Amino acid sequence: MIGIINYGSGNVQAIANIYNRTNFSYKIIQDPEELKYVDKLILPGVGDFDETMKVLDSSGLMNALNEEVLIKKKPVLGICVGMQILCNDSEEGNQKGLCWIEGNVKKFDILKIKEKPFIPHMGWNNVVPNVSHDLFKHINIELGFYFVHSYYFKTLNSNNILGTTFYGEAFASAVFKENIFGVQFHPEKSHSNGIQLLSNFASI
Repeated sequence: MIGIINYGSGNVQAIANIYNRTNFSYKIIQDPEELKYVDKLILPGVGDFDETMKVLDSSGLMNALNEEVLIKKKPVLGICVGMQILCNDSEEGNQKGLCWIEGNVKKFDILKIKEKPFIPHMGWNNVVPNVSHDLFKHINIELGFYFVHSYYFKTLNSNNILGTTFYGEAFASAVFKENIFGVQFHPEKSHSNGIQLLSNFASI
C-alpha cells in the first residue's frame, strides 16, 4: 500500500485519483502512526520550503519518516517541494531539509534564461534519464512532464542525478539514492507520462 503524506502542501487528491484509476491501493496519511501500515511513501509538494519543513516537524511526521525511510528503507517519492526538502537546505528559506540526499536548493539565475516568463519555470519540458531505472520505464521522453518551480535541486554527488532538464542551464529534475526518489515536475499534472511514472513507483 502507498502512503500519500498529507502535510498541507501538495496535490494529494490528484495523486490519489490517479491511483484510484490505476487500481493501486493507497492511504492518505496525516498521523505519524499510520506510516507503519504502508509499504511506500509519497511526499507531494506545492508551496514553500520552510513552511513544509515546519509542518513536518510540528506534526511529528519528520521523525517518523526518518524511521520508515532511513532505517526500514521504505521507498519514498518526493514531488516538487517534496523533492526539494530531501536536500540539506534551500535558498528559499532558513530551515534545514531532511538531509536524505546531499545537496542544496538554488534559485534559477534569471540572466541565463531566455524564455518568458523567466521565473517560474512553468509548462512542459523534457526529462532526460541519466541512468536506466524502472521509475522511467515506458516513459515517452519526447512528451516530457509539467513543471512549476523557481528553485532547483543542486546535488553534491552527480551519482544521485536520475534525470536532467534544461532551463537556462541543465539541472537535476529527478534524483535518487537507494530507496529515495525525487522529481521536480508534477506527475499528477503530466497526463499519460505522469500516470506511468506513478504506476512505476507503485511497482518498485
